[in-house]
Amino acid sequence: MKVVALVPIKLNSQRLPHKNILPLGGQPLCWHICNSLVQVKEIDEVYVYCSDITVAKYLPEKVLVKKRASHLDGDLVKGSEIYNSFINEIDADIYVLAHTTSPFVETKTIQKALEQVLSGAYDSAFSAKRIQTFAWYQGKPINYELTDVPRTQDIEPVWVETSGFFIFKKEIFTKYNRRIGFQPYIQEVTDKEAIDIDEKQDYDLACILAEK
Repeated sequence: MKVVALVPIKLNSQRLPHKNILPLGGQPLCWHICNSLVQVKEIDEVYVYCSDITVAKYLPEKVLVKKRASHLDGDLVKGSEIYNSFINEIDADIYVLAHTTSPFVETKTIQKALEQVLSGAYDSAFSAKRIQTFAWYQGKPINYELTDVPRTQDIEPVWVETSGFFIFKKEIFTKYNRRIGFQPYIQEVTDKEAIDIDEKQDYDLACILAEK
């Protein structure tokens, strides 16, 4: 069973210019998640999917670069369009979609989630942060009753997706256009692993954590 990791990158980011190659802990931002992926023994190939192949100089050894069409760098392009293009070019049984904006995701975390999918018990997996507190949506509580408020430690947790990674069997995407399937494994991540860098304040926090 072939497992391929996909890391989509564009170098013309808008909210935080040159985000993917900004320095973090002595390496470019895009280096970190790629370094975690290449150490997962079950992953056969790790690809960065970018319209600018010079991105290769910012990556760890063993990471492959697949050139993508420049129109996929557009601000209105959906992620699914990028994933579909890659899957049409690089065949695999299972894909590990990861993002550079989650630089602190550890190899052991990815590996644990991937093992669950490889076991056949799950058709997909994704990284998520566990929030065990009183949560509301559209003006109503979603995990407790107002007439029967539980202890915080007994409340049903809410799981929030992070940008870290999504693992899915090929047919989950090609047949259903989903990166999370019908029987997903939720891989809990730490607060540090859950950090997602989109804007400057996110990057500044990441730099402080990397220094420590």
